[in-house]
Amino acid sequence: AWVERERQKAESYLAKLPHRAEIRQYLEKIQNYPRYSLPTLEAGRYFFTRNSGLQNQSVLYMSSTADGQGQVILDPNTLSKDGTVALTNYEVSPGAKYLAYSTAKAGSDWNEIRVLDLATKETLKDKIEWVKFSTIVWDREGQGFFYSRYPAPESGQSATIGGLNEGHTLYYHRLGQPQSADQVIFSNPDNPDLSVYGASSEDRRWLIVQISQPQNDNTALLVKDMTNPQGQFITLPNSFQARFDLVDVYKDRLFVRTDWQAPKGRVLSVKLTNNVITTPWEEVIPQSEEPLSQVSCVGGKLYANYLHDATSRIKEYTPEGEFIKDLQLPGLGTVSGFYGKNDAQTAYYAYTSFNTPAVIYAYDIASGKSTIWHQPQLNFDPQQIVTKQVFVPSSDGAKVPLFISYRRDVKLDGQVPTLLYGYGGFAIDMTPGFSTRAMTWMQMGGIYAQASLRGGAEYGEEWHRAGTKTKKQHTFDDFINCAQWLVDNKYTKPQRLAINGGSNGGLLVGACLNQRPDLFGAAVPQVGVMDMLRFQEFTIGRYWMGDYGDVKKPEEFATLYKISPYHNIKPGTKYPATLVTTADHDDRVYPAHSFKYAAQLQRLQAGPAPILIRIDSKAGHGAGKPIAKSLDETADILAFIAQALGFKDLRLPR
Repeated sequence: AWVERERQKAESYLAKLPHRAEIRQYLEKIQNYPRYSLPTLEAGRYFFTRNSGLQNQSVLYMSSTADGQGQVILDPNTLSKDGTVALTNYEVSPGAKYLAYSTAKAGSDWNEIRVLDLATKETLKDKIEWVKFSTIVWDREGQGFFYSRYPAPESGQSATIGGLNEGHTLYYHRLGQPQSADQVIFSNPDNPDLSVYGASSEDRRWLIVQISQPQNDNTALLVKDMTNPQGQFITLPNSFQARFDLVDVYKDRLFVRTDWQAPKGRVLSVKLTNNVITTPWEEVIPQSEEPLSQVSCVGGKLYANYLHDATSRIKEYTPEGEFIKDLQLPGLGTVSGFYGKNDAQTAYYAYTSFNTPAVIYAYDIASGKSTIWHQPQLNFDPQQIVTKQVFVPSSDGAKVPLFISYRRDVKLDGQVPTLLYGYGGFAIDMTPGFSTRAMTWMQMGGIYAQASLRGGAEYGEEWHRAGTKTKKQHTFDDFINCAQWLVDNKYTKPQRLAINGGSNGGLLVGACLNQRPDLFGAAVPQVGVMDMLRFQEFTIGRYWMGDYGDVKKPEEFATLYKISPYHNIKPGTKYPATLVTTADHDDRVYPAHSFKYAAQLQRLQAGPAPILIRIDSKAGHGAGKPIAKSLDETADILAFIAQALGFKDLRLPR
């Protein structure tokens, strides 16, 4: 009943906003361009997703050529009338005979795996349920696959939406068999908090299991020779002493990216022979001054993605660690990918920036030249947008990167409505990237600012750790100082400054709103972690303890209590206009976080500004949300902020 009342109250307010329809229409215009995923190659066939522009879900294609055409293999838009069933993952079997794919309903993290015969286009009877946070790894013969899941929860919505998830287990499913017959490959009943993921070498000889623990994000890697039926898992050295991320196996050498004794990251390798580790770790690419965010192995080369002040730099190495060259990139932005097989002649990567949606490039390994594989046809002029980067001193002197973007014709007079976005957690890098929301805000005539806060990994693991547990206040200090810098340097003023963030960024917005309500004119915390004393009691919340801390430890409890958005709303305070957003199927950050926070903020609000909560239906934490729903939500957010900041003279192009 409370949810329904709040829905009606929010919709009643939002429906009256003068620019809501205009903003929604322009968002649709900006969004309406073809978008591709990076292609993958199996048995001479290319697999990729494509969205024509406004399709609720992207469609999976298969092509025998690299021209970006092809035939439809799976269209998730046909799986539901309202577009709320999303394709979340897929993996092609050896020889491209089968496609194993997972789908999620209504934004849930719970997935279901099915199998498609690529020749007949028929869906097999195989059906795998209660899958959550899983890879799909085919065996050598293409007769079955490995996947991860939790035990089926108890009946009832509370079990599936908010229930605690324990006992993540790696299974093997053989095609044609019922799920009840699936073989347990790895589990640890004595430690149900562990997360278990499967991977394999390209030739599928080696099965690799990555295990992570929630208390500190450290991992272990286990390896098994799948050609030896009697073989056992062997544990790679230094497990759980740091994070070890699999890069690939190339010529019986297993490569990892790790922060073990290297907080900015390095590449190590170990030789695998007959299921025996014959050498200790050998350093391939040493730690450098810039953090190493990603590594891939394509065409017998290693491609290392470094961050330079939160923008990508790509370096090419031999498997022995010899530096070959720096790759030329289109500009200061973010690169992802470098997909391809060990013997490939071409690697595929994507480049994006604040004014450029993802452009996909084909990189010729022999010549070192990049050519465009797909470039979006835009409905705006990217040259109209200016982006600059500044470095803001935080409370303790740390320099925080802040990107500032706006239209060239915007007059910087200290009055410009400004939207400041942040995240600051879980070693997630906030780098330049295209956003329909940000572009629309800039086209309206506003400034869009994005901060790279401590808690992320823009400068390596030390930068990440400086915004975790008892040091979490650093993240909020960084964000508040970025906001103050925008005011002090005459970009905007508090009454015209809005803050926004989602998930961990929702926590960020809530905490900063409590600490400096006078500094902001509007706030939008989305699907946020708002009760820092109980987050570990729902769904996968305990996996966040590595960043947030443990309420059972007195020192960490004290910090959690001090920063918790729900517990620090102060009576008698005039809070700015606030729009809380969540969704009824969010089984990652339980909606009760936002419910409690919004109710408390409404109860204690001493000022006239509206406090609303927008509760989406048949939606979850955000992944897989239909385009139509995303555009509706974004239009509501931007219209709400525009109203709160007194933004009346919109400049949206016709």
